[in-house]
Amino acid sequence: MADRKKSRKKQSMDNPDEIKLDKTQKNVLHWLRKNVPIKKTKFMHSHIVEYFNSSKAIDMLVNDSPWSKEKAKAGSELILETRIQAINVLDELLRSKMFHRARKIPVTEKEKKKKKGEEDEETSKEEEKKVRNRKGKKEETKEAPKAEREKKKRKIRLEMHNEQIIVDGNEAYVWLYDPTPWYYYIAGSAIVLGIIAVCLFPLWPAEMRQGVYYLSVAAAGFLVFIIVLAIIKYIIFVIVFIATAGKLKFWIFPNLTEDVGFFESFVPAYVYTYNGPKKDKESDDEESESEEEDEEDKKGEETAADGDGEGSETGREEPGEASQADQGSDSGGSSKEFEIIDNREASDD
Repeated sequence: MADRKKSRKKQSMDNPDEIKLDKTQKNVLHWLRKNVPIKKTKFMHSHIVEYFNSSKAIDMLVNDSPWSKEKAKAGSELILETRIQAINVLDELLRSKMFHRARKIPVTEKEKKKKKGEEDEETSKEEEKKVRNRKGKKEETKEAPKAEREKKKRKIRLEMHNEQIIVDGNEAYVWLYDPTPWYYYIAGSAIVLGIIAVCLFPLWPAEMRQGVYYLSVAAAGFLVFIIVLAIIKYIIFVIVFIATAGKLKFWIFPNLTEDVGFFESFVPAYVYTYNGPKKDKESDDEESESEEEDEEDKKGEETAADGDGEGSETGREEPGEASQADQGSDSGGSSKEFEIIDNREASDD
């Protein structure tokens, strides 16, 4: 015991700025931790921390806290009428290392080794913008503010500040005080009592022991059911995969063996993926066939035009042939006339 007291005295001598909190200060600390709005960001590129804004904390202490001038009870030890009093209270909490001051650094001052990743992100963003333009202007107006908010959240990171004081302004203070929630104590006590109850199982009444036996049988049956269902799942997948020559992959309860919640493991009931010929390819084939038909029609029209030309040439030649035929017919008719005249002369003689 004497050694422990000496060690505590040494610690207090080494850290003279540390102050032990009284009840009112602890109440103020609990109230600040629960009610002051917090933000999350990275600290020293290592881990994510929670921090609050000093000006907001001072405003809430002076205006909204149970120790403000309007809400404080008569005869209370602490009444915060001015901002300077609130700064003094926060300074005491700071010296007791419930939180510390941090320096904000823009994200743009980070190392320039991630240019390639940023370029890839820009290309992906451009593609997303094109898709959004197709969908409409309304979706763009809804998604733009969300993207701006995400950018604002990622603009700064924190580092340790050399001057550990309270400043009434837009200064960041990282929480070191992280109290254990009340339900942790309840859960821990329940676990201890459960272990003790299991150890005292032989002393339980006969009805309780019989009920536990039925529950254990039901739990074992449920586990066997899950195992059998998983086996059936894989058997159905193999049968469908072989029957469709690898084109269809059909799963029942795909999340049954995944690391998800109890109810989520049974949702969805089935999932399938089809790797056969798609409709897009069929439409492309139809388009190519229609293009080929158009080309054939064009070729047919060209050949018809050529045939018409040849017909016109033959038509031009037909009048000549007709003239020759007319000449032949004329010559034939004249010969007949000569014969008739000769016959008449012979009859006269």
